[in-house]
Amino acid sequence: MAIAKAERLMNLALCLLGTRRPLSKRELRASIEAYVEAFGRGDGAAFGRGNGAAASGADARDAGGGSEDAFNRMFERDKEDLRELGLIIETVEGADGETGYLARRDSNRLPPITLDAEEAAALGLAAKVWQQARLAAAASGALQKLRAAGMPEAEDAYEGHGALETRIPVHEAAFEPLMLAARDRRPVVFDYRKANAARPEQRHVEPWTLECWRGHWYLAGWDRDRGAERVFRLSRITGKVRSRALPFTAPVPDHVTVRETVETWAGETATGTARIKVRAGHGYPLRARATALHDLGDGWDELEIPYGHGLDAWLVEFGPDVVVLEPAELRDGVLDRLRAVAKG
Repeated sequence: MAIAKAERLMNLALCLLGTRRPLSKRELRASIEAYVEAFGRGDGAAFGRGNGAAASGADARDAGGGSEDAFNRMFERDKEDLRELGLIIETVEGADGETGYLARRDSNRLPPITLDAEEAAALGLAAKVWQQARLAAAASGALQKLRAAGMPEAEDAYEGHGALETRIPVHEAAFEPLMLAARDRRPVVFDYRKANAARPEQRHVEPWTLECWRGHWYLAGWDRDRGAERVFRLSRITGKVRSRALPFTAPVPDHVTVRETVETWAGETATGTARIKVRAGHGYPLRARATALHDLGDGWDELEIPYGHGLDAWLVEFGPDVVVLEPAELRDGVLDRLRAVAKG
């Protein structure tokens, strides 16, 4: 059974960190199980043999020059991958002209962690943010490691004094699979029910990022079916999110403006003014946004409020306490959504 690349890289890193002298590629090939399994021991001596004897003929399973070339290519890729991960690998020319490799511990040791009280408090609060998602365990584990390394317990000063504790609630089952898919750049498929739709529709999306806005989580990404950027509210995703082992087809932008997009779709970015009737004693959020209010004297008030895309979805939430006067497109949008709800 082939050994996973992560395990192969870890074994190579441990071998380079554990040696007191530079090791040649021949020695590394004979010492690391993944290389032996894939290419045989070759003519290298197994690392750790005090007499430096070469591997026996029974152990040698070298398949010839092709195997040697394949091993060299894999070793060079593995070495570069470890360097990209931050491991400092030295290349040393031996007296016999053979190149050796090692990773000195003093060159790969992290500097001591020094945090003041405010930095420690910020990290402690950040670790408590994720309480209902997969990140909770990772955050708690990271905090424990920092404490073990000497981080002061300054975050305790915020407890017991009536301070507000920052938390990000995550109730939607779609959050974790979407978070992982966005991290790994994997397309996803899910059923999505729009506010004015009676039935959910299947969507094929390349997820970019997740963001919380006004207590709701939103996904921004590339909608393959529509060939455009879209934002999806997680609470409207029904069923299971399924990921696909396929590459993205659209470039991921450097900056994704989730909040600005959601504000526009939710009517926060006004493009005009709407006139609505609101039953007296109701619709206080609408009244707070009104630029003008007139008492109609029949138990209703007339409001003028900023009008933007998505306002119809908000007005539907007030049910029979709101009547749209103008514009006509807003009134038609509210009626369509109400009809969809009645059919559902």
